[in-house]
Amino acid sequence: MSYAVDFTTVSTVGLESSPVADALAGLRANEARYFKNKYDHVFTVEPAAEVPEIIGWVHGILEDERDLVISSRPLEASEFEVDGIRMAYVFYESGLSINVMYTLGEGGKRAVGFKLSDGMDVPGELADKFKFARQKSKLAGTIRGSYFVIKNEH
Repeated sequence: MSYAVDFTTVSTVGLESSPVADALAGLRANEARYFKNKYDHVFTVEPAAEVPEIIGWVHGILEDERDLVISSRPLEASEFEVDGIRMAYVFYESGLSINVMYTLGEGGKRAVGFKLSDGMDVPGELADKFKFARQKSKLAGTIRGSYFVIKNEH
């Protein structure tokens, strides 16, 4: 069942099994607020088990581009298009959030972003491959993030 993320009243619905559920819910709400304010888009997530095609697309890009396999269990995912950009998000039990920004037009920006919920350790599969910058969020506390540019077609 889909869930429209409310960024005014942060809820852990769908994320309860995460040891950092509150922080992950804040991170998810932070993304929802961004897309509502910038694109007037309602950020909606689905349970990961119901959207294997989204998880597969994101994991395929990670493996193809950087030989990365995420060890944490996906809890939720979202996919949508805004302003000619295909966006996909996967939220993991560990507190990790991965997003893919894939401009559909020729020559557009394409990247994978990683965000770590407040209170979680950097996952081992990312620790020696990426440096994480910190940013403050009223909804999510301190978010640590990193990214890489997608080079191939997906």
